[in-house]
Amino acid sequence: MKPIVYVTRKLPDEAIAALGDQVEVRMWKEEETPVPRDILLKEAAEATAIWSMLSDAIDRELIEKAPNLKIISNLAVGYNNIDLDAARDNGVIVTNTPDALTEATADLTFALLLSTARRLSEASRALRAGEWKAWTPLGFTGQDVYGATIGIIGMGRIGEAVARRAKGFGMRVLYHNRTRRRFEDFIYSDFDELLKESDFVVLLTPYTSETAGMIGERELGLMKETACLINVARGGIVDEKALEKALKDGGIWAAGLDVFEQEPVPTDHPLLSLPNVTVTPHIGSASIQARHAMMQLNAEAILACIGKKEVQNRVC
Repeated sequence: MKPIVYVTRKLPDEAIAALGDQVEVRMWKEEETPVPRDILLKEAAEATAIWSMLSDAIDRELIEKAPNLKIISNLAVGYNNIDLDAARDNGVIVTNTPDALTEATADLTFALLLSTARRLSEASRALRAGEWKAWTPLGFTGQDVYGATIGIIGMGRIGEAVARRAKGFGMRVLYHNRTRRRFEDFIYSDFDELLKESDFVVLLTPYTSETAGMIGERELGLMKETACLINVARGGIVDEKALEKALKDGGIWAAGLDVFEQEPVPTDHPLLSLPNVTVTPHIGSASIQARHAMMQLNAEAILACIGKKEVQNRVC
């Protein structure tokens, strides 16, 4: 009997073909709709490997009800959707997809920064709605990016890639990280000082118990009134009610958000009604090349585990 690989979202044929004929592939039929919990539990109970998405809750209940499970390969660099303690307790390997999405996510981060600074979404909406009547001296004026100060919280692979792009715009680059790193052109900063000095605060830190809610009322209060907050990490890092208040009251100038605490974000979410908020639907790694490279890493990890070879990109 072949090992069973359960894929929790419909993936392209070429991605599945990478698994070869060594395994039996079972896959949820929908691309846009997550697999229902009851079906996921049923399929996991027989699976040797789970090829999961960041929207899947791979928790202790699921892991302990999957006696044959050897590996969970997550189609993301983040893995806060997986209970790592439960995986360790049950001898299950967990992998992610670093490197493959670094440059694509850095591109999106900087695109969101530029769009937020120059009010591109707001201007585009007004034009399409027929609200643009004439050129005006201060119409849709935004914030300068060139020569501004960017503060990056979370200076990992993606943070460093964003910093390189920022240097191309003549920006002063500050960063705050759990561990201080040696850079020639980037300046390590105390967390509070970074918030006070930055024109653009960019969040790229992983979501953990330590970073949950790390940007709240106090932190937003330290930022400049002309500053923009850019979040391409995870929604739970930001207190969304505090952010809404800061944006409404003029505590900060604008925000660019690719992630939300609840995803998909409800269409009646208060942040979506604010003109100084630019939003995208969690598309940090959404380039064709990056997504296919991520899938390749997942397939390689699953095959290595099943073949009892060294598994790359392990997080536990």
